Amino acid sequence: MLKYSYFFVLFILFAFSIQGFKEEQLKYSRVRQAYQEKDTLINKCLSEKNLQRDAFQLYIRAFKAEKELEIWAKNDSSLTFTLLKTIAICDTSGQLGPKRQRGDLQIPEGFYHINRFNPYSNFHLSLGINYPNASDKVLGNKSKLGGDIFIHGDCVTIGCLPLTNDLIKEVYIYCVEAKNNGQTNIPVSIFPTRLNDTNFNLLKEKYAKDTDKLNLWEDLKKGYELFNTYRQLPSIKFLPSGRHEVKM
Repeated sequence: MLKYSYFFVLFILFAFSIQGFKEEQLKYSRVRQAYQEKDTLINKCLSEKNLQRDAFQLYIRAFKAEKELEIWAKNDSSLTFTLLKTIAICDTSGQLGPKRQRGDLQIPEGFYHINRFNPYSNFHLSLGINYPNASDKVLGNKSKLGGDIFIHGDCVTIGCLPLTNDLIKEVYIYCVEAKNNGQTNIPVSIFPTRLNDTNFNLLKEKYAKDTDKLNLWEDLKKGYELFNTYRQLPSIKFLPSGRHEVKM
């Protein structure tokens, strides 16, 4: 009986810590300012998509060539996501292809998630991406993989996904609200481009000898297509080779 009581207490503490996340974030002046400026807009966008503010989850997709960031959301009670907003990525660095080491200026490509909220960032507000992921650790330069990849403001980058300060406020609030609703893992998929058949064939022609890129893009294409078809998140398994098993 004591064992079950112990786990029940842990569950209550965990739930409380999640529900108090927004309260903790609002202790920071930039977050308070973001809410003051954007709260009405956030409510309007959610309402127009029939999304419940206290019960929605997020999924973020980024497309490097198009310089676009998509915010997808769904109610906890729903199976499928709906597109909430498409946002401009205001700057870029590096080339198409994954990030393989610190200092290569590459924006990562792959399946990631938000792992940090920085309300006092040097770039206004920032959301950390868990680069290097399990695939990067296998295929990248193990002695200098690098890190500190963010979605952030100030519109500058040497490997991050930069937005204007105005737009990072919206994205940051959506993520705070989702985490406060209990979403512990906000997925972020970063693609070289929209991986429809036309674009993928162009990539295969241009990078025919680059198996590192083509293998990754083949895996990413599966995830891209499955989500487009079902509007549900596919299952992603990281394989020992650095490849991915992607399926519904």
